[in-house]
Amino acid sequence: MWTSGVGLYEKSMAFVIVTKPRHLVPHVRRTAAFIALLALSALLPAGCSRSGDTPASNMSAAREAKKERKELRDNIKKIEPFFKPMAKPAAYDWLASHNEPGQTFDEYLDADPVKPTRERDAIYILPLGTFTPQQTKIVAIASGYIEAFYGLAIKMLPARPIKRPLRIKDSRRNTYTKVEQVRTGYILDELLKPLLPADAAALIAFTPEDLFPDPSMAYVFGQASLENRVGVWSLARLDDNADFDTFLRRTIKIGAHETGHMFSMRHCTKYECLMSGTNHLGETDRRPIDACPECTAKICWISNADQASRYKTLAMFCRKNGLVKEADEFDRKSVAISNS
Repeated sequence: MWTSGVGLYEKSMAFVIVTKPRHLVPHVRRTAAFIALLALSALLPAGCSRSGDTPASNMSAAREAKKERKELRDNIKKIEPFFKPMAKPAAYDWLASHNEPGQTFDEYLDADPVKPTRERDAIYILPLGTFTPQQTKIVAIASGYIEAFYGLAIKMLPARPIKRPLRIKDSRRNTYTKVEQVRTGYILDELLKPLLPADAAALIAFTPEDLFPDPSMAYVFGQASLENRVGVWSLARLDDNADFDTFLRRTIKIGAHETGHMFSMRHCTKYECLMSGTNHLGETDRRPIDACPECTAKICWISNADQASRYKTLAMFCRKNGLVKEADEFDRKSVAISNS
């Protein structure tokens, strides 16, 4: 999950995901069909029935779910021409040191992913630390993008400081930059999990602090849990040699990527995709701000979004914020979905 070299190269990891230990994961593989049967059977308690919960209505719901999944699968083919297949990784790219299988739409459905519910339908964002006016502006735009991208309302929490001094295990000084770093596990487990609101589909913090996940790695751009609905992304390294638009694109990519992990989306290896792992800023800059066909199907499934309308919304958002190239491409994708 990092690259290393002699002298000039610093071990790094852009995106990290956290999973439960293997012994906590159920050994039974849940298929999409099995999950649907569980959902339908939960509607009827044993030995009784409810008004309106007739076999006919349950069958109708199952047909609608099947129809929705078929439509999302069909749309995968319609937008494939807009995405580049993942190329052979260069020496210091993510996949050069990570043997990741990727995750198709069907594999995602099989995994019983975290999904928003009626009771948990908002993405909360928590500012951690002190921000410059430019950082504040960029994060506000990136938060709006996440809202349009995932089709869920964004709720901003009041800013909080990271209290000093931290315990030795939660803070260190980077060997190369000499900058103090904060351990991501401290933020995820001790700050965010206790703050998770009852109506939160997910809670993500952003911070100007430089982050590290464990002693073996020099830094991370962000880290998120696949199951606990918390994540963090850092601005510390995103403005290196960057104008405003580049800084904005990087921030959008990291924030939207980590949010995807909180909905159980794993790294994409099939396409150049927002959900692909990146190991350095050059690789981050190569990635699009959009998810590939397989990952887009996941997003539309968890949000119940109409894919063509979602693309139109993203196009309007990008055009409003000066991302003209991306806006034009979102418009073309919307047309491809509507006309095919």
